[in-house]
Amino acid sequence: MRKRRRWLLPVVVVLVLAALLGSGVAVQLTRELPAAAVSTSIASTLRIPGPAPSLPWASRGSAELMVESLGRIGGSGGGAAQPIGSVAKVMTAYVILKEHPLKGAEQGPTLTVTDADVADYRARIPSGQSLVPVVAGERITEREALEALMLPSANNIAHQLAVWDSGSEGAFVAKMNAAADELGLTDTHYTDPSGFLPSTVSTAADQVALARAALKMPVFAHIVELREATIPVAGRIRNYNDLLGVDGVFGIKTGSTDEAGGNLVFAARLKVGARTLIVVGAVFNQPGTDTPEQLAAVNTVVRRLLAALRRIVKEYALLAAAPVGRVETAWGATAAVSPAAPLTVIGWPGLAVPVRVETVAPGPEVPAGQVVGSVEAAGVRVPLRADTATAAPSLGWRLTRRP
Repeated sequence: MRKRRRWLLPVVVVLVLAALLGSGVAVQLTRELPAAAVSTSIASTLRIPGPAPSLPWASRGSAELMVESLGRIGGSGGGAAQPIGSVAKVMTAYVILKEHPLKGAEQGPTLTVTDADVADYRARIPSGQSLVPVVAGERITEREALEALMLPSANNIAHQLAVWDSGSEGAFVAKMNAAADELGLTDTHYTDPSGFLPSTVSTAADQVALARAALKMPVFAHIVELREATIPVAGRIRNYNDLLGVDGVFGIKTGSTDEAGGNLVFAARLKVGARTLIVVGAVFNQPGTDTPEQLAAVNTVVRRLLAALRRIVKEYALLAAAPVGRVETAWGATAAVSPAAPLTVIGWPGLAVPVRVETVAPGPEVPAGQVVGSVEAAGVRVPLRADTATAAPSLGWRLTRRP
């Protein structure tokens, strides 16, 4: 009996150990596997490949170009602020509409022409200024006054609007400069509401910033696109901007004096695929012996720039359908991650585009083609997928993995 007990004891121990080991193996083999991790090398900002475009800037003067929702495409000239002529009336209209907003087809308050307004009109005639005739007692609505201001560029109406709003031209000019400060126009200074004085100065970059703010006012945007309008006394008035309707141009304001040369701050619609982009630009201080020659020089430069934009601004591949990251499992198996298709955006070579990357937690093992995230830029979103399947964990890893 003692010999049998001595023999049974080791057998029992072995069986118990085997049972315990077996249960541990079963636990190891049936434990839930941890999720794989996804990582990418995609930067938060990417540049459209290629050299920055060379645009046909004017050989003199200054210019600035901005494409809404994309950014600044470039500028030329720069330097100190220069006279801008009647482009100053953009700020006059901006301040009037801020102080006396109009909606839809509203005409707004009525202004009554005074004897002083008539005297101001007559005093400006000998200097050859842009004017519309007025008579004492004439009643003109705010909208009609803005049409006279922006279409035939009436200097006398700029003065009348200023006095109507602020009591004096000087007080209104102070509002113009305060608005310039609010908009960050650091190189702009107004000394009159019409821009006739050469001491009213600015830069192309500043006036593009102002134009973008003014275009957010629907009534302003509507008025500057009018080819003509009808107002009391003067009757039918025509827009001095000869580029309206040409190459997508829908505004904004011409300006010319002997000191300023020819100037145009403009907006144009640029169609790229299914999208219509808004270009806002300015070309200033172009040469000429008189207003028609100066504005013709400006228009030539603007048309060259818009033609170049139509060639340059298009769809580009910002990110190729090539590996940009990887999936890694808990046991070290990996698979490359790529966009499901090239990420294409509208822009131009060299444009910096913000990029947003999102990843999703996959399962422990990732099959080929599984979506593991997305990459988005300029409103275009492309899924990120695993290029191949990840390898399954080995038996050894399953048995020896730590909790």
